[in-house]
Amino acid sequence: MTVFHFLNCAFLTFGPHVVYYSATPLSEYDTIGTSIKAAAVYLGTALVKLVCLATLLKVPENDSFDPYQELMKVFIGFIDVAGLYFALTQLTHRNISQNHKFQAVGLGWAFADSVLHRLAPLWIGARGLEFTWEYIFQGLEANANLVMTLSLAALGSLMWLRKNKPRTLVPIIYACALLLATMPSITSYLRRSLEWQTPKVVGFELFSSLVMAFISWQLFSACQRPM
Repeated sequence: MTVFHFLNCAFLTFGPHVVYYSATPLSEYDTIGTSIKAAAVYLGTALVKLVCLATLLKVPENDSFDPYQELMKVFIGFIDVAGLYFALTQLTHRNISQNHKFQAVGLGWAFADSVLHRLAPLWIGARGLEFTWEYIFQGLEANANLVMTLSLAALGSLMWLRKNKPRTLVPIIYACALLLATMPSITSYLRRSLEWQTPKVVGFELFSSLVMAFISWQLFSACQRPM
């Protein structure tokens, strides 16, 4: 039963990444190399963030919401945006379209995030003797993170790669990217300040990811139309 529970949680956490790659044109254009490069950039970005967090933040005495700490986390979180910028604009990619490039980068970025933050807890905890919903919610959070990362990568490609975009959409693109970049602090506020329980927070993340994906898709489609 413990192995079955572990396999279920592992598939819920990592399966959507594989399904997305296989079910989209990414597999046809063999973009796995781009995803691997993006994953490597993510690992470097995560290391820089870890050093910054250890240097600039103090260990909290309790689990309450600290505005200063969270504000610092927001600024440190923009290292992810810088990493995505590097992955989208500086890495050498095969001759693939902008549409496939941001998807490959976002997929590799989200997969590396899931492996780094969820694989070890899943391996240790989901194989326990007692059933727990914690790792199912963890898998659902990984799915929400995948959608949000793809949305942020799409907006990043519009900001940094798309030159001739409608001027009226530029503020909306930047506002949506800012909202996605600060999402970890928003969920932290819901958990610590408003004391939302895990199911409610995960539900919010899933709903928010779908809304932001729809908005990003609409913006991306609008920028693809001839001006």
